[in-house]
Amino acid sequence: MRAAPFAAFIVLLAVFPHLWWLRGLAAALLLALFWRHYTELRASRLEPRAVMISVAVGLAVFGAWIALDQPWARLGGEGAGYSPLTAEGGVDWPRALARLAVMAAVVPVMEELFWRSFLMRWIDARDFLNLDARKVSGMAVALTTGLFAVEHSLWVAGLMAGLAYAGLYMTTNNLRAPVLAHAVTNAILGLWILTTGSWHLW
Repeated sequence: MRAAPFAAFIVLLAVFPHLWWLRGLAAALLLALFWRHYTELRASRLEPRAVMISVAVGLAVFGAWIALDQPWARLGGEGAGYSPLTAEGGVDWPRALARLAVMAAVVPVMEELFWRSFLMRWIDARDFLNLDARKVSGMAVALTTGLFAVEHSLWVAGLMAGLAYAGLYMTTNNLRAPVLAHAVTNAILGLWILTTGSWHLW
């Protein structure tokens, strides 16, 4: 259940690479369908200090993402990304805001459930739901962070993001912390893209 939204997203990305709304919708529907099973998100709350730290980590990862938008830190060349521009050159705001919503609200939940809640703990224990995140091994962190990095074209930034989000989860033992940090990163990055026209980052 923690892998299903991510798996659907990746399969649809491979089969229909230009239909970003379809994979976003599929992931959102699966998250809603299985929400009652995500006890680590439904039952927990973040303390104010953890909220502030998570927001700060999210902003730091955003800064790293922009700073590391360099050829040497990229897998392959600079892709075209996704441009919401109309034929006249203006921004198609309904499409742009829908893309931003998927990026900031769906992707962080989907990815943190898969990479941190499921896979990082599953490597250490098949009964992963009963494994305290503070007891995850260094090998599990390294493997999942490495895979998370190569999932992104900016792999160095992805590596730093993966380590930051894993560190938050292990420190707080609360999945809401990396979800919040990831959402902050993606939301600010999306606003940066819309402001600067850096469509290759989408």
